[in-house]
Amino acid sequence: MSYQILSSNTQPESIAAYARLLSEVFTQTRKFTPEYLAWQYARNPHGQVVGSDAYQGGELVAHHATLPVAYRFFGETLKGVLALNNVTHPAHQGKGLFTRLGLNTFEQARSLGYDFVITVTNANSTPGYLGKFGFRLISPLDVKVGLGRVAVPPPDPGKVCALWTPETLAWRFANPDARYYTNGLSVLTKAGGAGIRAQVKSLAEQEVGKLSLGHLGLGLAIWIGLSGARRQKGLFVNLPDRLKPSPLNLLFKDLGGKVPAFGKDDIQFELADFDAF
Repeated sequence: MSYQILSSNTQPESIAAYARLLSEVFTQTRKFTPEYLAWQYARNPHGQVVGSDAYQGGELVAHHATLPVAYRFFGETLKGVLALNNVTHPAHQGKGLFTRLGLNTFEQARSLGYDFVITVTNANSTPGYLGKFGFRLISPLDVKVGLGRVAVPPPDPGKVCALWTPETLAWRFANPDARYYTNGLSVLTKAGGAGIRAQVKSLAEQEVGKLSLGHLGLGLAIWIGLSGARRQKGLFVNLPDRLKPSPLNLLFKDLGGKVPAFGKDDIQFELADFDAF
């Protein structure tokens, strides 16, 4: 069975095809609309989508996308891509498209001058990223649930963190599928019933003020990420593994040998850095 492999793009007809395929496969969410994908793929201030598409008979049957990001590694700024939106139509699974598109996408990123790939995977996709693509596991993400706020200090220049600017923050929180709030020092979004909210990003007070967000009071909150410097303001506990829908594993791949070695204790990572929540 032959496939035509093309680079992903932001043309309206391509965006519409990505939305149809993602919505057909990921039926548990309604977020994959053309508007949502145009926001993700075309409006990111760091750059447009880098990805690979498989077509058969003119029909899109698989898609592997990454979004450009910038990170600071121990004082040095490098640019990379965040892998997400990896999908194959059920009728075309088992044909090697996951591997083919992934390798093609990461080679594209390398040839465009990106230094690394970072991603968060679930239990199903982690083995493929580790075995087929040569990623390494940094750590499963911590999941905290409780009443109050998880305080994450400003990024340490001597550590590893995503770089956010006023422009990229404004884009990030213009997500058409979500509505964001603040409790003064964090950006939050509602994450289900019973008043549960997810803490998406810790920010300085002046940064929050520039985003013109509504206020959300205290309630049951969930925090997902990694930060050795975080402080819990209130009562928080680790979410038991049996209650997690899937483990969330932070994975990393160096594309060109420029990235210094780092581990779990070196990185500050929050929901805003990986999930369009």
